[in-house]
Amino acid sequence: MASVDDSREVAGAAAPLDLLLTQAAQGTVRRLSPGKPGLKFLGGLARRPDRVAARARSLAGQLAQIAAGTSDVAPSKRDKRFADPAWTENPVLRRLVQAYLATGETALGLLHDVPLEWRDAERVRSAGSNLVDALSPSNNPLISPVAWKAFIDSAGANVVKGPRNLVRDLASTPRIPTMVDPDAYEVGRDLAVTPGAVVLRTPVFELIQYRPTTPTVRTVPVLFVPPTINKYYVLDLAPGRSMVEHLVDQGQQVFMMSWRNPDARHRDWGLDTYGTAITDALDAVEEISGADTTHLLGTCSGGILASMTAAVLAATGRQDRLASLSLLVTVLDHTRAGLTGLMDADAAAQAVEASRRAGYLDGRKLAEVFAWLRPNDLIWNYWVNNYLQGKQPPKFDILSWNSDTTRMTAQLHADFVDVALHNKLTHPGSVTMLGTEVDLSQITLDSYVLAGSADHICPWDACYRSSQLLGGKVRFVQSTNGHIAALVNPPGNPKSSYRVTDGNSVPAAQWTETARTEKGSWWPDHAAWLGERSGPDKPAPDELGSARFRVREDAPGSYVRDK
Repeated sequence: MASVDDSREVAGAAAPLDLLLTQAAQGTVRRLSPGKPGLKFLGGLARRPDRVAARARSLAGQLAQIAAGTSDVAPSKRDKRFADPAWTENPVLRRLVQAYLATGETALGLLHDVPLEWRDAERVRSAGSNLVDALSPSNNPLISPVAWKAFIDSAGANVVKGPRNLVRDLASTPRIPTMVDPDAYEVGRDLAVTPGAVVLRTPVFELIQYRPTTPTVRTVPVLFVPPTINKYYVLDLAPGRSMVEHLVDQGQQVFMMSWRNPDARHRDWGLDTYGTAITDALDAVEEISGADTTHLLGTCSGGILASMTAAVLAATGRQDRLASLSLLVTVLDHTRAGLTGLMDADAAAQAVEASRRAGYLDGRKLAEVFAWLRPNDLIWNYWVNNYLQGKQPPKFDILSWNSDTTRMTAQLHADFVDVALHNKLTHPGSVTMLGTEVDLSQITLDSYVLAGSADHICPWDACYRSSQLLGGKVRFVQSTNGHIAALVNPPGNPKSSYRVTDGNSVPAAQWTETARTEKGSWWPDHAAWLGERSGPDKPAPDELGSARFRVREDAPGSYVRDK
């Protein structure tokens, strides 16, 4: 049977961090609307009636076959929306699904019939895809077999619980279906539980030192710089699923920055504030560990800050404070990867002004935008579960972390948007941090750069191009996962694999041809790479902190609990 490919959602969902920051400040409605590009598209269709007529004739023929029961149109086996056997065994439901798939493919096919500038085409494609997804019969309570089965099994309770769940979710931001039971996990009890202590607290961050689990540790410590738009514990999710725990067990001395959740009082914190925070953390790590050099590891937006800080150290003759640079799912080159492609200066200015008025960018609004990047997985899946079936969402540690949103200061939001809009990190000297012009090519450290092959926020090819901005040797790794699953990728999953090369000289389009594939998680590969650059072993410290940086409280600290 001919199946309708559902890969359009994966391939078409890439919308990197900078674009999301703008859309979150403007609101979800603007993202879902095609705006002026939609009018251009309709005008283009009007000038091509022959293409519209051809599509209509083809659809009419398919609908006739569907009505006669001779069509072989079927959903992809990966399409979970129609997994219930009733969608294929019931002749009426089967025809409804076939008609929906044929009509949706025709509608999306029209997008290819109108030549638009690629940024306009992407805006129209996104809006059209979201509309087609929304109209799926699986979302209709009067049609969905799972809704009717829930009605029978619950004696009608789902028609009471479902609307109640809907009203609850619409009452406050983010106005999307609840994805996880809010009481299922607790930070410090279930999540972020690797033993350690806060050894430094500033107005901007807390520094956590993790307790060694091995009798000896490597001489060179590791400092994590987590994202500024989510809490750090995606890197210390749960026992057996914690990158921090894994590195500690490999004998690394591990330190973590835990950002404060800012409010309107902190509106003026920008690149300089966060760059200063990283150098302050390096000072503390060096004194506590006794080392004069540190592995710097940045993730997503934290990777942008870590890269810029490394460039400042290089430009000021202090690069020897760093032993290496690791960048995980981080985009530095925004060519066709965000605002430079899909946002104009006016839209960016409006977004910056909106967050400036509030003093911050609300992470709950950003969560809405993230969800609409993958609506079938993150919107309609829970629409069916929560509202049609009247169920509570399942337990899932990653989604619990994802729902624990943070704010971003207005100034940092403006700085990130400005850097991305003008792609400043690709132009040496175009942006400054701490009074120093940033030139990423001056970073001559060895670097480990990770990307996710299915990442819809930091596309792997954008991460690869970003690695080419660095001046040192690069080990580039592509994990076969999306944005978060690429990070939370512990050993032991038989389905895990990654591609890797030592070098990044070929274009991104040719990189996969030169890379070798390795089975398993990339975590051991990264740990081994760090180990080669971590110096000799020494006895593990008996106590955490130092005379100057005394233990203040146990990990995970206080800032991570701020709402």
